[in-house]
Amino acid sequence: MQEQYDVVVIGAGPAGSTTAGLVSQAGLKTLLLEREAFPRFHVGESLMPECYWPLQRLGLVERMKESKFVKKRSVQFVAASGKESQPFYFTEHDPRECSTTWQVERADFDQLLFDRAGELGADCYDQTRVLDVVFDEDKQAKAVKLRTRDGETKTVECKVVVDATGQSSMIAHKLGLREDIPNLKKAAIWGYYKNARRDDGINSGATIIMHTVEKDSWFWFIPLSDDVTSIGCVGDNEYMVKTELSVEDRYQLEISRCPGLQERLVDAERVGKLHVAKEYSYWTKQHAGEGWVLVGDAFGFIDPIYSSGVYFALTMGDRAANSVIGAFEKNDFSGEQLGSWCEEFKAGSQWIRKLVEAFYSKEFSFGKFMAEHPEYKGNLVDILIGRVFHSEAGNIFESMDPAMAAAVDMQ
Repeated sequence: MQEQYDVVVIGAGPAGSTTAGLVSQAGLKTLLLEREAFPRFHVGESLMPECYWPLQRLGLVERMKESKFVKKRSVQFVAASGKESQPFYFTEHDPRECSTTWQVERADFDQLLFDRAGELGADCYDQTRVLDVVFDEDKQAKAVKLRTRDGETKTVECKVVVDATGQSSMIAHKLGLREDIPNLKKAAIWGYYKNARRDDGINSGATIIMHTVEKDSWFWFIPLSDDVTSIGCVGDNEYMVKTELSVEDRYQLEISRCPGLQERLVDAERVGKLHVAKEYSYWTKQHAGEGWVLVGDAFGFIDPIYSSGVYFALTMGDRAANSVIGAFEKNDFSGEQLGSWCEEFKAGSQWIRKLVEAFYSKEFSFGKFMAEHPEYKGNLVDILIGRVFHSEAGNIFESMDPAMAAAVDMQ
């Protein structure tokens, strides 16, 4: 590890590794740091089809196609009654190969991205903890203090710090930039099952979203390789974890309230322990500053319902890399330059957030909405695949009745 770099990226999840790989490929001297040992467990296994484009830029599409990852070709929704919607097939919307995506084990997927950043020229270190980001008297980020895997403490200088520290969001916490999303205070409980029943053929790798009775919670059903399925339950934080019920009892109770899931678990066996994540939805009120920029979950996280997390991380890494490369070309390390991509990103991501708000409104039904407004199926599928960075992406919301529109209107 050298004493000085052009760029230091903190956190080697999808956003950090993407940024590090692309700025290294452009010739910038880059250091990528990860506090945990790779490979490491992480949730967020389902990709949106639009992940194809940043993966293509990284040169990883062929490796993804050759991997053991389960192919995902559709999304399906199951009502509280157990009634299934028609699957939303991505290839019906766009017949190109970019409409087939993957369900990934994040340990393997993140390792692939971490290794690729190294192949593209970044110096990559795991088991290295960043202790602080150092700012000068002009409030410009200029260095990071870190502890290596051998216990050595050192300071590394740089021109740009990319904060990809996930929910830790190091710079946002340091500067007081984090803001919770009040109406999305959710919690998730999830586990992994062998032999859960999957659908046949093209639907075998589908993400299935299932409501429980009364719509107090919902389950994700994500088929992974080796016949393992990720099955998670999401509901209001107060409802899921701040009750007299244990995590195990709450999870089992919600399964008993989910007709669409019960039949899929008849021959299934859970492997390993349950996992819990609480109050993970938040945003940041500033996303870049002098010599620094936030990407991935350090920037913000909306909700797991439409599997937008990894897609947003890859997209932010891709776009932030462009702004960092431009900063060195212009010798301009201002927040305006490093965050020049943020407003366009926020404008597109709001459509997924609005569809999240619609889902959590008990009056909304995908099946009913499609029956009443078949002309908007293309707009809806656009959002489900992540194609939200265009002017017509929000047209679907114009067709909602006034009460529903008000319920999903973001403040």
